[in-house]
Amino acid sequence: MTISIPSIAVCIPAHNEASTIGAICHAVSSDLMGGRSPFVNELVVIDDRSEDDTANQAYDNGARVVPVAEILPRFQPDKGKGNAMWKAIAATTADIVVFCDGDLEKFDTHYVTALAEMLLEDESLVVTKGYYERIYEGDPNGGGRTTALMARPALSLFFPHLARINQPLGGEYAIRRVAAEQVPFVRGWGVEVGLLIDVAARWGADAIGQVDLGRRTHKHRHLHELSIQASEILHIVLQRAGVPWRAEWSSLLVRQGFEDLHIKVEEMPPLISVNEYSTAVPDLDIAVSDLDAA
Repeated sequence: MTISIPSIAVCIPAHNEASTIGAICHAVSSDLMGGRSPFVNELVVIDDRSEDDTANQAYDNGARVVPVAEILPRFQPDKGKGNAMWKAIAATTADIVVFCDGDLEKFDTHYVTALAEMLLEDESLVVTKGYYERIYEGDPNGGGRTTALMARPALSLFFPHLARINQPLGGEYAIRRVAAEQVPFVRGWGVEVGLLIDVAARWGADAIGQVDLGRRTHKHRHLHELSIQASEILHIVLQRAGVPWRAEWSSLLVRQGFEDLHIKVEEMPPLISVNEYSTAVPDLDIAVSDLDAA
């Protein structure tokens, strides 16, 4: 009897991460993709219109680099993490997709193996979320400001069954393709909390597993940037909770001392509803030499 082993892809949505993306890709490609039985079958970096050397750094270190505009080109919204992640699913054929942020400063390949192995070992799980110690200004528990000030209170209020998730906004997690294809992806920073809520609504909160990944080090954002994240997360939680339709709300975020801007509250549809999705993957092996022309 032939045993089918699920294939695994590591997907990294990246925008201007030239200083860190190379080391991450090198670790995955050299440690997890070599030999006769590689743990990881695909390493894909979705370049979200980077203006630095992100694409070359990723390509030189073993990744398949795909410009976000080349994937399902009919869908061309502005930059956004969730949009890049949605397109990453379309750019791979793997059964399990492990997402990692591109700004990790001390990446360890056990992030990938631990997240994927939990899905491989427990068929009842749909998503595995990583949690970790996040240091900020010397405080081992000082990171995750948006989580502590917005995501956790909002989930505790409207979705208490998800309050147990240690890092609801964490960028390191694994998801089964069959699930990722069936849920919408919020374009912007609300993507993680939206996925949690949608997965729990469809498969139950017990379908979300958690893995202790130890310590995570990445670049920290200024408060005016975090306010964008927090605002987008607030919109998504309220919408998922059934608060009167968000078209009546203002998407304009007013920031004292900074330019006002419209936050991203739009969503990408479930991939199984997109006609081009089934034929989107084969033509996406794009080398860096092609990027300048894209």
